[in-house]
Amino acid sequence: MAKLKLTQVRSQIGQTQRHRGTLRALGLGRIGKTNEIDDSPVLAGMLRKVRHLVKVEES
Repeated sequence: MAKLKLTQVRSQIGQTQRHRGTLRALGLGRIGKTNEIDDSPVLAGMLRKVRHLVKVEES
């Protein structure tokens, strides 16, 4: 299974509670924080919600 490298690039301040919860579930929470997660359909849906806050790379 492919791994994705997620990096938070924008602040969660001013975002909805739902977006902040999604970032928390992805293991992010601070600008510059990075996490590697297995790619899945559930992850794709989460990334669609917060695509303006994170940078996604394949690793």
